[in-house]
Amino acid sequence: MSQRHTWYRLAIARPDGPTEIVVAPGAHLGDAIALGVRHAGRGSWAAAAANAIAAEVPLGGSVGKNDLVVRGPDPDFSLGLRWPLGVVPSFDSARKAAAIRPGFARRTGDHLVLEAQLGGRELDELLLSVLERLPAADNIEIKVADHHDDHGTTEIWLSPRLGVKKAIHWLDDHDVEWLHNGHLELAIYLRKQRSTLRLTEHKTLAWVSDDADLTAQVATWLGEAVPELDTLSTLAQVGHFHWRPAATSARPRLIDRLRRQGLRKVDAWPGPRPPVKALTSGSAP
Repeated sequence: MSQRHTWYRLAIARPDGPTEIVVAPGAHLGDAIALGVRHAGRGSWAAAAANAIAAEVPLGGSVGKNDLVVRGPDPDFSLGLRWPLGVVPSFDSARKAAAIRPGFARRTGDHLVLEAQLGGRELDELLLSVLERLPAADNIEIKVADHHDDHGTTEIWLSPRLGVKKAIHWLDDHDVEWLHNGHLELAIYLRKQRSTLRLTEHKTLAWVSDDADLTAQVATWLGEAVPELDTLSTLAQVGHFHWRPAATSARPRLIDRLRRQGLRKVDAWPGPRPPVKALTSGSAP
């Protein structure tokens, strides 16, 4: 690895053994996670992350010797959900994160809101399952967060008008780039129904609507996958990292790909996204 890199401490969970602690380098966190998962074997995943301290970096690590360091198993590690790709709790928050359970809850406010937390690829499956049963999917909006490659600017990109079938096709074609990147947030707008289906940057599925009948249907669909809870805890409430898989694009290439897919930039600002007053309105005129 000739480019500049950072060292990370990772807890790598295995399906058939104790969680293992490793220290790995990467141009970004996703690169380091790929090394850790490759070392741990098939079916493993990142359960926690932290920036490595100087004492954990091997001799020569700062000048390009990039071998993964195995610190050994941690049978007492507090293991929770298999987190969706793109987010991972911090080590300091691992115990709190382990208490997060899959489910969905109704939230109160100016609109009808449902939010669901699932693990692993189940989130992809639920997103597509809900989308294919919706009466419309007028536009896809992609928010590229300021923390994507530490760029410092948030950008909003909006697709041309499309429909449910084309939206599913786009998501199938770009699942790694759009769905598994923790630096992106994806929204699907239903303009007549004044509703939004959103894959948040914390990898929860959120439904925001002014249509009570459609919201009742969406709640039924969510309930087919996860139980309804009185309150829902998510990674947004504990310390966590956003990351993108090693196969995803660096920011300039991602922006170029969005443009070539026909999306247009409709807004941008320095720093994180400000509070949104009307999530159902969308960015397009």
